[in-house]
Amino acid sequence: MTQMDKKKIIGTVKAICISEKRGTEKKPVQKAFFRKDYGIEGDAHAGNWHRQVSLLSYDKVLEFNQRGADVSDGAFGENLVVEGIDFRSLPVGTILTCGDVVLKMSQIGKECHTHCQIYHRMGECIMPTQGVFAEVLSSGVIRKGDSMTVRIPDGTEPFTAAVITMSDKGSLGLREDKSGPAMETALLEAGFRVIEKQILPDEKERLKKELIRLSDQRQVDLILTSGGTGFSERDTTPEATLEVMTRNAPGIAEAIRYESMKYTKRAMLSRGVSVIREKTLIVNLPGSPKAVKESMEIILDSVIHGLGILKGSESECGRS
Repeated sequence: MTQMDKKKIIGTVKAICISEKRGTEKKPVQKAFFRKDYGIEGDAHAGNWHRQVSLLSYDKVLEFNQRGADVSDGAFGENLVVEGIDFRSLPVGTILTCGDVVLKMSQIGKECHTHCQIYHRMGECIMPTQGVFAEVLSSGVIRKGDSMTVRIPDGTEPFTAAVITMSDKGSLGLREDKSGPAMETALLEAGFRVIEKQILPDEKERLKKELIRLSDQRQVDLILTSGGTGFSERDTTPEATLEVMTRNAPGIAEAIRYESMKYTKRAMLSRGVSVIREKTLIVNLPGSPKAVKESMEIILDSVIHGLGILKGSESECGRS
């Protein structure tokens, strides 16, 4: 890895690869046009989503080939192969600049739904563990041999958030989701950047999978869930949340119950929890839009301070 200074890392684009159809191997090209908010022109994986461009470190590919993989550029489904940058060591939010093109890392790794030929031959594939994804912030052309610079987030960026509504009927379109928009509105007003919104059925394993993905791959700062915290047999949001935590943070959920008792005694029946998974805070809110708004008013200021401590941008302090 070459460094011009402590803040700038320089890499070299070794390959640019695209495919016109999904499910087909990407082929190298000498140059490609990267379009803002879309991806690479002519590539099947471009579109209005967060995985517009995929990247792999050249050193990881070289190491894998030395172990007998013998694959060509694009075989892993990667768009860019770059020498001199260890993408897997960089956090989500890292800015990658190559000429006029500006990319922002949006996800680390991915789930491998169907094992490719490389996996069947080698017993593994490096894209799910070593690959990263990015969104295009600024359009332009990237050519093979171009230099790429890295700017790591300095902690001044807005906190990111994801909101999940747990509802069997809502996930089927049989009930309008009002809790999700209530969470999103409060977060936007507080300066958060909401990067994902979901409505899921009341299924514990499904929620666990999404909490892990959002925490580990997208590195979201805050995940709010609504619903699934009651006594019904299908209310398993707290159990799913507890099973993915690395540390407990019970005070937030306790504060919601305590303050909500002023509105209704039935608040004592809420089983919502609040936990930390690595650098992500996860908080369960009640299911009704009214309770969501009340809960957000109770916790949001303290949650913002807690996130600052968790991310290292604020220090511990006493009573506010």
